[in-house]
Amino acid sequence: MDLFSSVNDEKKYLPLAEKMRPQTLKDFAGQTEILRGSLGKMIAAGQTPSLIFFGAPGTGKTTLAKIIANTTDSNFIKVNAALSGITEMRGIVKDAEDSRKFYGKQTILFIDEIHRFNKGQQDFLLPYVEDGRVTLIGATTENPFFEVNAALLSRVKIVRLSKLSADDIKKILNRAVTSEKFDAEEKALDIIADFADGDARMALNLLEQAAFTGKISVDSLRDLLGEKIRRYDKKGDNHYDTASAFIKSMRGSDADAAIFYLAKMIDGGEDLNFIARRVVICAAEDVGNADPFALVLANSAAQACQFVGLPEARIILAQAVTYIAGAPKSNAAYLAIDSALRDVKKYGSGEVPKHLRDNQYKGAKTFGHGIGYKYPHDFENHFVCQQYLPDDKISAHYYNPTELGAELAIKNRLKKFWENNR
Repeated sequence: MDLFSSVNDEKKYLPLAEKMRPQTLKDFAGQTEILRGSLGKMIAAGQTPSLIFFGAPGTGKTTLAKIIANTTDSNFIKVNAALSGITEMRGIVKDAEDSRKFYGKQTILFIDEIHRFNKGQQDFLLPYVEDGRVTLIGATTENPFFEVNAALLSRVKIVRLSKLSADDIKKILNRAVTSEKFDAEEKALDIIADFADGDARMALNLLEQAAFTGKISVDSLRDLLGEKIRRYDKKGDNHYDTASAFIKSMRGSDADAAIFYLAKMIDGGEDLNFIARRVVICAAEDVGNADPFALVLANSAAQACQFVGLPEARIILAQAVTYIAGAPKSNAAYLAIDSALRDVKKYGSGEVPKHLRDNQYKGAKTFGHGIGYKYPHDFENHFVCQQYLPDDKISAHYYNPTELGAELAIKNRLKKFWENNR
């Protein structure tokens, strides 16, 4: 058996996701905005700095690192932070120094799950990254600003990779179908692209599993995915129309309709975070101070959904949705902030009155800061009339409370204090 046949046979047994890993930027799908910017230009010029790629699984972190190594003609060493220690790092650095010294070849050290390196391991890398003996490319699904120490962060460029769009995933799937000569229905590819939720590796694994049954069809996917296949188009009109109807039903105090659209989104595989965000926004925008507890409940529900996940999260969301639908409504706070923002953009932000300015630093009183300020808690009802708005906004009025729910008490209190004092 010749070497060429041996290599081909070896490739035949690779997982599809590995077989389809692109070797050049031309074949790389997604991350267009990043690659059109400075990073793409640096890669093309063969002058890539040390980097940390931060993004969800299957967004191309490892692939991009390998493409950089190919483009820059560098050695590529891949390690997993969970399995590697300083002893292994010392050997890699020594080999990198020898490669550079004797062959003029740079080494790219790719550390997967770099957030798992402890402080000592990260500190070990500092001098080698700083003097360029190795080009570090880290990959992490965790926010590096929380997981990587500041000294290492200061020596690398952070690149955040976005989830791939369904169109990006579809391109990857079509390339695999052509390369492997799969028989695939277009609708089946659409379902896989939607189901993968931005994860190219998941999409290719699903495609490969479906291909074992013969033709990749909606029926074969139904057998493979079961109930999970029943999704609606998360990027099309149906997605936005359903979300719109969901919000408007809560705003319109129709609990039955709101629950129906919630069920439709859950059954369709909608992202829990997307649903929870809509509920929180509705609580503030449409219920507001008519029932201030609505926002507390909505925010607690959003956090609880993250904690328990589906299927139990449906119960938590249902509680929040029905509460908000049944709560008294007021958009006064929402209208107030938008009115104030328009004012600021049109007329400027004005000057803070001197008696309200910070007087905690040395010399502040020399400028008159804080002088004449009246501490409300020293007065009856913990209120004293004094100027808070800038001089040029002295008569401005933004918040108009309704007489619904708890907001009536707020209205009466503010009216008592300010009606004759503006």
